[in-house]
Amino acid sequence: MTAVTARRHADRQRTKRSATNAGADASSLDVRLVARSIAQAAVEVLAGTRSALQLSRSLDAPCFLSLQHRAALTRQHAARTRGSLQIHRSPMVRSVRACAISDSIYEVSIVVSEEQRSRAIAMRLEQSEGTWQVTALEIG
Repeated sequence: MTAVTARRHADRQRTKRSATNAGADASSLDVRLVARSIAQAAVEVLAGTRSALQLSRSLDAPCFLSLQHRAALTRQHAARTRGSLQIHRSPMVRSVRACAISDSIYEVSIVVSEEQRSRAIAMRLEQSEGTWQVTALEIG
C-alpha cells in the first residue's frame, strides 16, 4: 500500500468513526431532552402544579402509580404542617447526565433546584416503538 492510499484509508476510517459518534451524541442528546422534561414535570406533579395524568404516556404503570401516591402523600403532609399546598416553587433542571446501557436503554441522573433545596432524580428510559418511556424513577 502506498503512502497516499494508506492516508485515504485512514481518513475514511476517521470519517466513519466521527459519523458513528455523531449518531450516538444525537441519540444521547434526545434522551437527555426527554429526561429533562419528564423530571421537570415530575417535580411539578409533586408540587401540585401539574396533573400526574400528563405523565401517563411517559411513565410505565408502576412508576406512574408510585408518582401519584407520593404526590398525594406530599400534599397531605403539606396540608398538615404548613396549611399550604404550594410546596415547591419554580423548580429548575440544573444538569442531566445520560449513560447508554444499550441503543434502546439509558440511565439518566438529573439535578433539580428549587427555592430552598436541590434534589437528585434518577430514571431509566427504554425506547419502545419509537418513544421513550420511564421504567424506573427515583426522586430524592
